[in-house]
Amino acid sequence: MTETAPAIPASAPVPLVDIAPWAGGDPAGRESVATAVDAALRTSGFLLVTGHGVPDDDRAAVRDLARRFFALPDDVKARYAVTVGGRGWLPPGVEANAAAEGVTSPPDLKETYAVGADTPTGDPDLDGFWFPPNVWPDEVPDLRAAVVRHVGAMRALADDLLRIGAVALGRDEDFFTRHTGNPSYTLNINHYPPLTEVGRPTHGQFRIGAHTDFGTFTVLDREPGAGRLQVDVPGHGWVDAPYRPDAFTINVGDLLSLWTGGRWRSTRHRVLPPQAAAPDEDLVSLVFFYELDPDTWVEPAGHAAPPVRAAEYLAGKLAQITVPSAAPQNVQHRSRRPGRPQAALPPLRRRPV
Repeated sequence: MTETAPAIPASAPVPLVDIAPWAGGDPAGRESVATAVDAALRTSGFLLVTGHGVPDDDRAAVRDLARRFFALPDDVKARYAVTVGGRGWLPPGVEANAAAEGVTSPPDLKETYAVGADTPTGDPDLDGFWFPPNVWPDEVPDLRAAVVRHVGAMRALADDLLRIGAVALGRDEDFFTRHTGNPSYTLNINHYPPLTEVGRPTHGQFRIGAHTDFGTFTVLDREPGAGRLQVDVPGHGWVDAPYRPDAFTINVGDLLSLWTGGRWRSTRHRVLPPQAAAPDEDLVSLVFFYELDPDTWVEPAGHAAPPVRAAEYLAGKLAQITVPSAAPQNVQHRSRRPGRPQAALPPLRRRPV
């Protein structure tokens, strides 16, 4: 029996947009998609997209293989342990996203396997921090191919969304993507363990605390549950993000919001802690954070704020959300490979004049 997808009205705080007409090439269809995306990003900064062309089986394969990794004993996973921004396993207790807002927060109730961009630029300062080799667990050998395939699809979708956004703003289609020739990005495979495993959350503790994302677009593939995603929508407060199994959840990050002079919202969101009504709930989310070529200078529309260099902004945010007392390595370190030294934070660079 085929499951009927729930209806999500265009007027919803987090609307649903079918982007398939964009790929069809018809000018009216492309304009319709651009208008709908722009409206969502101006209102809540969040939307669900269908018509993306990413096979369900590919996402399911990554999730299933990741569960095999997360089921390994902690002493095995510890061989791949890193801190925030690293490539490998982020154990529970090393990350507190709410700290990006300048507040003291308990660690997030999750563990993560993280991979990212690994195509070197030839600049050792950039490559050591933003483009180190990925680390793959020997115990789950099929994870690498599944993740590489998924990341390729996520990057293509994120670039399409940037093109759609550029057209919506009346810019050349490559206005944003001319700055994603060799961008930084991260796929965080987040595991939210059940209440029976993590115990009762401390006061103010979430699976992920309230925060905004940092880059351009975030592309999220998630599972529904009681410990769910919520969005702080202006005029509505905290609302449950709608869910459709065939849709990705998309939201704007700080750099893209800044670039548009605040036209598109980088909106606070959080993942609720595990709930007593669902003590065995065990969820895995695939979270793709898309960024920019690290040396990109983001010039806010209308000169609403000073320009910022992508690399400096992003590195600063990664440092903020790291829990220093729990981090297995110094906060300035980007990645860890067995037997290899970690790269230091790249030096600050002045804007060309």
